[in-house]
Amino acid sequence: MTAGTDTQHQRRLLRPTSKVLPEHARAQHRSMVLQQLFHSGPRSRADLARATGLTRVTVSDLVASLLADGLVTELDFRAEGKVGKPGTPIGLRTDAFQIVAVDLADDERIHGAVLDLSGAVLERRSAAVAGRTGQAAVDALLDLCRELAAAATCPVLGVGVGSPGVVDPAGAVVQAPNRGWYDVPLAADLSAALGLPVHVANDANTAALGEFTYGGADGGGLLLLTVGGGVGAGIVLDGALVQGHAHAAGELGHVTAVDERDDIDGAPLGRPQPCACGRRGCLETVLSVPSLRRRVEGLAPDARDAALASVGRRLGIVLAPVVSALNLSEVVISGPRELLDGPLRSAALAALRERTMPVISSGLQLRMTSLGEDGALSGAAVLVLSGQLGVS
Repeated sequence: MTAGTDTQHQRRLLRPTSKVLPEHARAQHRSMVLQQLFHSGPRSRADLARATGLTRVTVSDLVASLLADGLVTELDFRAEGKVGKPGTPIGLRTDAFQIVAVDLADDERIHGAVLDLSGAVLERRSAAVAGRTGQAAVDALLDLCRELAAAATCPVLGVGVGSPGVVDPAGAVVQAPNRGWYDVPLAADLSAALGLPVHVANDANTAALGEFTYGGADGGGLLLLTVGGGVGAGIVLDGALVQGHAHAAGELGHVTAVDERDDIDGAPLGRPQPCACGRRGCLETVLSVPSLRRRVEGLAPDARDAALASVGRRLGIVLAPVVSALNLSEVVISGPRELLDGPLRSAALAALRERTMPVISSGLQLRMTSLGEDGALSGAAVLVLSGQLGVS
């Protein structure tokens, strides 16, 4: 496999499907079988044939190949009261390989983990990155990846990285102002240095994949908002990740949210501040974790709540047209709970409901991620499962 995300995968459904494209038929069939085992658990060859729409001969051939590759195993018979000899269950070998996953959303530290194929975290590591940009930040990431790969107790299937900024399908960071990265072929460079397949995607898209695959999110209309050193969003509609024509869908952090007339909503946020992207008043300048920390530093509890609520209201104003245009069913926030889950989240939801039709917002959920700090790491593991096995 080559480094980088699988472009075709990003455009297809993220759940098992019976549709088969004419090109690359065997790879598609293999992916369908692995997806069924990943999402539904052990199945007999006959069950897999029925679920995928493939012939039993095709499924038997694919299972033989997967057994030879060590990705699946034959389990004990389970009669379950059925007449006749039961089919041998085939199960995904979650212990056969491990995955290195890295989350770059934090403004102060890089977080990484070793996970098994089921998404369970086996080992954690982190490294300080505060203040490092450009090649120095790449070097810090490479060092952490090496440390994690050395900690793995099974062959490493690949490395998944959730990076801030705009990331193209080959895993190159087109621009990530907060890291000082512009046209950095991150996946290719890391892959060459590590000798492993590396898959890099936008951190918000990565977190959205994690929430969708492991967190039980509704894939009909999900926006996952990541709040860290910057602010970004990943969007899943009808089971598919939205990329945009320039791979920049979800860049809400650089929507202008504060202007000189900032008292129009009764919650002044102060003069528009310069942003790393070169403009002033971006949502990131008030909602990023460093900005929030500066805003509430030294404040009494009531004043702190009011300051967070003012940012939350502005977030709701920014989100309202997006929620209305896409008819989203849930907005999930990933970031420090002590800053985001309380006055900020409540004010954002109130502003959303004020500025959208009841048919849009009455059933809308605005909640914190169910995966906690592991959401982006789980999503980075999904990048590898998708890129290497076609599973997500």
